[in-house]
Amino acid sequence: MRNRGDALANFALGLRGTRYRYGGATLDGFDCSGLVFYAHRHFGLDVPRTSSEQAEEAEAVKRRKLKRGDLVFFRIDSRTVNHVGIYIGHQQFVHAPGAGKPVTIDSLDSDFYADSFDSAGRYWDRLPH
Repeated sequence: MRNRGDALANFALGLRGTRYRYGGATLDGFDCSGLVFYAHRHFGLDVPRTSSEQAEEAEAVKRRKLKRGDLVFFRIDSRTVNHVGIYIGHQQFVHAPGAGKPVTIDSLDSDFYADSFDSAGRYWDRLPH
């Protein structure tokens, strides 16, 4: 692995197909922030549990400076951040999109996510070496 962000992104990719579960943060099912919470905890780092708190406490990253393992935050029909994913490179991110949809990959360039994009942040640089 080139860095801890790569390890985090690869771990999240390994969770593709896990079912969506509102409030979920285990292999039984994830919501978006539960996926982020679970992936970071796997590497020994506690992050806040909700997407809005994750956005508030993350180290801010400019979109053009995104690295694998960074978090991407969205405002979907909301005034506040209410969705999060883990950036995996090439304008793609892994996330738990919602009810009836398992953990999957989407593009930041898709119309829906481009219009909803709010900010990006980083926790992986706090992971132990």
